[in-house]
Formats: sequence, structure tokens, C-alpha cells
Amino acid sequence: MNSPHVVVVMGVAGTGKTTIGPLLAARLGVPYAEGDDFHPPANIAKMSAGTPLDDSDRWPWLDAIGQWAHSRAGLGGVVSSSALKRAYRDRLRAAAPDALFVHLTGDRELIEERMRERRGHFMPTALLDSQYAALQPLQEDEAGVSVDVSGSVDDIIERAVAALRRLDSQDSPDSQDFRK
Repeated sequence: MNSPHVVVVMGVAGTGKTTIGPLLAARLGVPYAEGDDFHPPANIAKMSAGTPLDDSDRWPWLDAIGQWAHSRAGLGGVVSSSALKRAYRDRLRAAAPDALFVHLTGDRELIEERMRERRGHFMPTALLDSQYAALQPLQEDEAGVSVDVSGSVDDIIERAVAALRRLDSQDSPDSQDFRK
């Protein structure tokens, strides 16, 4: 693990992927890509109408994110994607095998409150239950870390960077990837 990593910031809607992702990328000195920008217009229209996406809606979106992640292999980058199910993360890893995941987690009430406070986002709070129902947290054999989203944005970034450092040091004691 001597080259910069591609990090996928994942979690249910409202955990702060769009806030944490660019800040984490800046901290790591790599570019950021907003996962929502990879959705085709039909997906956004469906979610805006309060209809959850199904897997056939998600595959092209995940493939587009995977292509971006693959293009950043060896260069590093951060991209956001809900990546709620293991199958979705497997699809991303098929394109970018060395991708690491930062799973943003938090109390459901906190997440719903944050969703209510944000403006101009297409994802309604009505879909939060479907997000939690679909969520399959990272498993032990998946390269990644879970980071609690309580507290300030600075707190969350510090927890994410520290968790990535620990993960990186477990894999390669001499690696400098997350020591910025």
C-alpha cells in the first residue's frame, strides 16, 4: 500500500457524505468526486418523487463511480456513494480492487434531523427507512472503517483520518498514505 488510496465515503442518506467527502479529500490531498453526480436523471427523478431505487437503477450508477475510482488507482481520490449493500461494494471493488470504505454511521434520529435541515437535496426523509432497511454494514473481510457522525464536522474528519491511519498501519507499517 505504497500509493495513495481511493476512498469511498459511504452510508445512508443524511450521514454527511457530501460534507465529509470533500473535506476528507482535502485533508488527504486528493481529488473528490460527488457520487450523486454519477446518477442518471431518471434516478434523481425517481428519488425526488419518494421512490426508492432498485438494483437495476443502481448498477449503471455504481459502474460509473467504479470507473472513476479505477481511473484514480495509484493516484488517490475520495468519492461518495451510499454503497449500502455488500453487493454494491463488491461491484465497486470489481472496478477498483484497492478501494477503501469509510462508513459514516450514526443514530437514526440524528440523521433524520440533519436531513430535515438540509436544503436543495433531492433525497426526502421519507426514504430514510428504506436506506436503513437496505444497509449491510461493512464486514470484517472488507477494507474499510466505520466512523460515527456525531459531533462537529472537524470531529468526524479527525475520526476518519485516525481510523484510516490505523487501517493503513495494520496493512503496511511503513506506509505514509494517511499521515498528512
